[in-house]
Amino acid sequence: MAVKPKTIVTYRATAQCPTHARTEIPVRDLTVVIDEPEERGGTNMGATPTESAMTALIACTNVIGHKCASRLEVDLGKIEIDAVCKFDRRGVLMTEEIDVPFPEITLTVRCTGDASAEELAQVGAETSKYCAIAKLFQAAGTELTVHWVKDT
Repeated sequence: MAVKPKTIVTYRATAQCPTHARTEIPVRDLTVVIDEPEERGGTNMGATPTESAMTALIACTNVIGHKCASRLEVDLGKIEIDAVCKFDRRGVLMTEEIDVPFPEITLTVRCTGDASAEELAQVGAETSKYCAIAKLFQAAGTELTVHWVKDT
């Protein structure tokens, strides 16, 4: 009898906040450090919260993209993801409440493998269905554009 995996899981974390700018979050057997640069009173020991959001999107696109490509039997080869993220800083500067702090993000996923443009488009379409972080940004109102291209 096959074991059915849980579809809803609960993540829990208790973070330590040694300074106003640095947060240390235990995740599995790791500690994730989120910090501000020194010029903003941090110790520069990790990415900022907003940088972490953007890098999470890139990483999720990588992981889910590879899973989708594998399922579709598409050879991505090595990939490189370029991100251009517009960030409205008025909220974090506390000058104005902002409904959509990341109004626009464009990712370009460059693949060196044998996949055709049509296959890459199919991988991209499937990835957009399952990438949890992309879904978060889109639900928040971010205009997210992802280009899957063959790197020549």
